[in-house]
Amino acid sequence: MEKRSELIEERLKKAQKLKAMGVKLYPEGRPVDLTAAEVTDRFGPMDDGTLKRESGIYTLAGRIMSRRDFGKASFIHIKDRTGRIQVYVRKDKVSEKTFSVFKLIDIGDFVRVKGTVFRTRTGELTILAQGLTLLGRCRRPLPEKWHGLSDVETRYRQRYLDLIVNDQVKEVFIKRSKIIQSIRRFLTEKDFLEVETPMMQPIPGGATARPFKTFHNALGRELYLRVAPELYLKRLMVGGLERVFEINRNFRNEGISIRHNPEFTMLEFYVAHAVYSDLMELTEELFMRLVQEVAGGVVISYQGQEIDFTPPWRRMSLFDALREIGGVNEEVLKDHASAVAFAHDREIALTEGISHGETLTKLFDHLVEPELKTPTFIFGYPIEVSPLSRRNEQNPQLADRFELFIGGKEIANAFTELNDPEDQRQRFEAQVALREAGDIEAQFMDEDFLRALEYGMPPAAGEGIGIDRVVMLLTDSPSIRDVILFPHMRSK
Repeated sequence: MEKRSELIEERLKKAQKLKAMGVKLYPEGRPVDLTAAEVTDRFGPMDDGTLKRESGIYTLAGRIMSRRDFGKASFIHIKDRTGRIQVYVRKDKVSEKTFSVFKLIDIGDFVRVKGTVFRTRTGELTILAQGLTLLGRCRRPLPEKWHGLSDVETRYRQRYLDLIVNDQVKEVFIKRSKIIQSIRRFLTEKDFLEVETPMMQPIPGGATARPFKTFHNALGRELYLRVAPELYLKRLMVGGLERVFEINRNFRNEGISIRHNPEFTMLEFYVAHAVYSDLMELTEELFMRLVQEVAGGVVISYQGQEIDFTPPWRRMSLFDALREIGGVNEEVLKDHASAVAFAHDREIALTEGISHGETLTKLFDHLVEPELKTPTFIFGYPIEVSPLSRRNEQNPQLADRFELFIGGKEIANAFTELNDPEDQRQRFEAQVALREAGDIEAQFMDEDFLRALEYGMPPAAGEGIGIDRVVMLLTDSPSIRDVILFPHMRSK
């Protein structure tokens, strides 16, 4: 059990004194008249003469964030969802009992304040309290300064503290919400229908990833947390829903890093009668909307580098990117043994039995991806790493697929969808063979999905965009943990 500190003991004693005075420590709440921001918006533009004639009495509520005591008077700052406002508490302006209660109130406590608005000599809008009520005690002292916390991981383990004392963090999550709202508006305007598909699936499909497994007692069967919603969204395409999207969580039982969290948010959308190149233009349009709404322009700064989102964006084939950016020669591109040797020379780990296409993709991940800072579409992926993509008609060894990279990170993955059930069965069979050979990320055979394809799916294109990484970009956040309210952490 955690040992109580002297500060906590002191606060507990104050709480007992308040109870003895008949003060409720956690009374029920009531609506207030104004927020901190509304005080600023309404009274800020007034000149001193007009403000002095303002006699309205208003109630506000918030958490006490600072306090300066001067005997029979005190200045406090309270914080609500919109910001901070100063409150002036004088013994001769409130009742004697109220002032006695106020003396026992601590930083971190919630209070309701009733009073008039005035401007101090320094020009700060302030509430002159005529009444003050305790709304909720803070039993633990807040950290005075952020660097006073013993471990930076406390920011993630105790996000509530992070949000209380760090206004910049709060702004990140406000922006995150606005980004998701903007995406929804954009797709709805394009005649997309938002849907929800199962989080627990009998067969995890739609991505090459290791799933989490659970067991449903009533059904008596194993289920998996989904790694992607793709195969269910395609079932809806079969059913006639020609433009669908979903924004929701995916779960992948993989490592944790500044780019990866086992539980993350993904946007996936599908368009009938389109090809993957059509989605490039749609993606440019979507990001232009987001950047302009969040950043107020078309250029952002991410980790010290300016990124210009003005379309059209750069487009390169994977093979050209390996040549021009990765420094890979033709022999490595064409010969598997040379590619494996090239990877080993650069200490790039490869799994046993890896195919040539998978090897080249691995080289791309290490040598090219970190260099793609400005928005870049990479297309022409090997078919071996694209088990759900349509084959390119001119070169069947390649998939009609692109990935989008910004700031040295993969942001989106899209392709012309495979709607041929026979070809899809062969791809699944190849994946099953990989699983049987020990590849725990290879996909499963999904007979129900194949049956759905046999009823006919229209030609279509689909795309997945990592919401967390988009938020990282648009809030200049270096780690995915900075944009997920409660990231997964190792045990202490």
